[in-house]
Amino acid sequence: LDRLLDENGSVFKGPYLSIQLPFREGKGTAEFFPDIPMKAKPYLHQEQAFQRLYGTRPRSTIVATGTGSGKTESFLYPILEHCYQHRGDTGIKAIIIYPMNALASDQAMRLARIIYDNTNLRGHITAGLFIGQSEREPRMVMDREGIITNKETQRLKPPDILLTNYKMLDYLLIRAKDYPLWKNNSLETLKYLVVDELHTFDGAQGTDLACLIRRLKVRLKTPKEFLCCVGTSATLGTDDEKDRLLKYVSEVFGEPFDDDAIIKESRVTASEFLEDYPMSQVSLVPQNQISELLPESYSNREEFIIAQHKLWFDEDMAKKDFEKGEWHNALGERLRSHLFFQNLLKVLDGKIRNYDEILSDIQKET
Repeated sequence: LDRLLDENGSVFKGPYLSIQLPFREGKGTAEFFPDIPMKAKPYLHQEQAFQRLYGTRPRSTIVATGTGSGKTESFLYPILEHCYQHRGDTGIKAIIIYPMNALASDQAMRLARIIYDNTNLRGHITAGLFIGQSEREPRMVMDREGIITNKETQRLKPPDILLTNYKMLDYLLIRAKDYPLWKNNSLETLKYLVVDELHTFDGAQGTDLACLIRRLKVRLKTPKEFLCCVGTSATLGTDDEKDRLLKYVSEVFGEPFDDDAIIKESRVTASEFLEDYPMSQVSLVPQNQISELLPESYSNREEFIIAQHKLWFDEDMAKKDFEKGEWHNALGERLRSHLFFQNLLKVLDGKIRNYDEILSDIQKET
């Protein structure tokens, strides 16, 4: 067993390093939706999603971008704009299915703040969270801290946007007490169906989801190819798997997805990231100070950061500067002008690489 554990690569892989550069910004402004301005200019992949998901004939789309890339905003803003344009119309206009209740609850809070902070949406658009867990004091009205969670309130007055999970949606289609949820839906009321973290629905669970979606469309008599379906995932869709992924999502949703349906992230290159940062620091840590690079040589994070700043920039970082918390941005700016960091970014080339490969390639540069 000891020999197996010691053999390189037999059980433990890595370590690996990845430095992801910023997402590429879109060409438009933060006011893509005039009634619902965003707080910041959208990324390129968000803008591409907006162009597909909003309009007279929105098209089914897969948003396959990384964690922290704003996947939720990619489909949420088109849905909110649609609901605003149809404010006053009764019935559920969008359903968002989450794989876990905790994720649904977290996104519900984000949705509540987007709606509350926009005077056009507040009081005109409603959203409800319908999951199995019961709160001690379920919300009967929306505010900045949350959306409607009281089940009876949602039955009496169905929300514009319904957040749920696929098991609960199954109950909502068969339980007699939940019939009022759907009574205000005409043939073309439900426009958007979103499945978040689509990669979790594989195998038998994917088959269950496909059957559930078909039952939902039959129940609401949704016209063929009317529903705009959206799937999101941070792990789906390499270029080699494009055809298989399109076939898979078409089977799950029972709707056509065109060849351009997969939205992938676009990040700036290392050259673009460094173009305004001329090299100003070229020194490397001397051989006799290598041990000072090791984190275990320090008792806490603060000591480690201050020591590394001295090693790489030959300049002291004052403790008071560290305590201010502004050192993050300052250090980031300085690193971009360091020869070693610039070489490291070029060697990584936006990929995830193991240490052996990185060390081999960076020795040629350094």
